[in-house]
Amino acid sequence: MKCYSIALIPGDGIGRDVTDAAWHVLSTVAMHSGFTLTGTPFPWSCAFYKETGAMMPADGIEALRPFDAILLGSVGWPAQVPDSISLHGLLLPIRKAFVQYANIRPHRLLPGVEGPLRASDFDILCVRENTEGEYSGAGGRVHQGTPGEVAVETSIFTRAGVERIQRFGFEQARQRRGKLASVTKSNAQKYSMVFWDEVTRELAAEYRDVEVTSYHIDAMAARMVMAPESLDVVVASNLFGDILTDLGAAIQGGLGFAASANINPDRGAPSMFEPVHGSAPDIAHLGIANPIAAIWSGAMMLEHLGEKEAAGMIIAALERATIRGIGTVPGKDRTETITAAVLAALD
Repeated sequence: MKCYSIALIPGDGIGRDVTDAAWHVLSTVAMHSGFTLTGTPFPWSCAFYKETGAMMPADGIEALRPFDAILLGSVGWPAQVPDSISLHGLLLPIRKAFVQYANIRPHRLLPGVEGPLRASDFDILCVRENTEGEYSGAGGRVHQGTPGEVAVETSIFTRAGVERIQRFGFEQARQRRGKLASVTKSNAQKYSMVFWDEVTRELAAEYRDVEVTSYHIDAMAARMVMAPESLDVVVASNLFGDILTDLGAAIQGGLGFAASANINPDRGAPSMFEPVHGSAPDIAHLGIANPIAAIWSGAMMLEHLGEKEAAGMIIAALERATIRGIGTVPGKDRTETITAAVLAALD
């Protein structure tokens, strides 16, 4: 019997509630699918930072390295710890150290969920470059506190980085509907984004079976609202992908449905799976957090581990729950109610 070791990082706020819910569903599916999951919890969070002065220990990366995958709840509590510290102290180091360069986020309406748009027929897979670009962390500040203060933030785009994320996007398009949309702002950013467009055109010659269209970020934002059904796979840089995926989450009914995966396609290190709704401090400990995004992220984890049938069982159970109206209205159903409905749908 296969056994997968999973690092569990519940994190902050509603992270523990949704991680517990996802783990319950994942463990149940594993029990009936001929494999086992062993979870090891890690207390890394803003509370951990306040106690120790670090979001994770100095050997945190090496502690995570032996695991098959990482399941993350949420990180952040801005009233206590600035987001710049929590993000750069935990999430970004993990993504970069484990070369999780492909962030993938599925956007589609689950049955029974009403999005804000009239169009209900859309299915977009956003592929976001995850380790460089605008979030590289290159830059600095000088003359702080003076009228001449200067802040510089430099975007880093490497040929290897752009090529590998675009190639990943092309491969995803081949497995789906054969359409790829590449997002830049090359009319204004004449170096980095023109470079991105050039690499995209070079790769397109290798993927003649994929229809490729380039969009500026503003035009893509409009298209996702006006004609989301026209899109299949969308590939964007770290910043543009971050923005577009939150827009995609809104279209699919809200952040409670926003699942994601931080993938190391070469499988040389563990990949990390997380809902992207944040820690939601305003509803923490109220028991009303929607666990669907976390459960969906767990299904993506199983698919990545090769347990595609089990992953499909979870997605089908989510759909059977939402078509009954469970978890479709923010705040209406308690976390435990939604989890119980998904577990019942598994049967």
